[in-house]
Amino acid sequence: MVMLIQRGDSVDYTPAADVAAGSVVVQEDLVGVAGREIKAGQLGALAVTGVYEFPKATGVGSAIPAGAKLYWDVAEAVAKTDSEAGANKYLGKAVKAAADADAVVRARLSQ
Repeated sequence: MVMLIQRGDSVDYTPAADVAAGSVVVQEDLVGVAGREIKAGQLGALAVTGVYEFPKATGVGSAIPAGAKLYWDVAEAVAKTDSEAGANKYLGKAVKAAADADAVVRARLSQ
């Protein structure tokens, strides 16, 4: 028997270390955003849907077109269009084009 637990816009999360509001959290292939600060060992929530602005690299060749698939690079803490052979986790799709000089890209989270 299947039973609904929650809508799924956010998922429960209990971190081992404090997580600041607005932090991107990667759990295997699940990427979420902490809407509020979550203290270590305390139950909080990660948003897994919605449209957010994520940091991106700047400079020549770093533009991202609307509709592009985006991946989260944990090491560099930026959204990229390159999965780097699976090292970066799928984040969602860009919903607004970002120019080379833009430091952020607007993306819709999708899992």
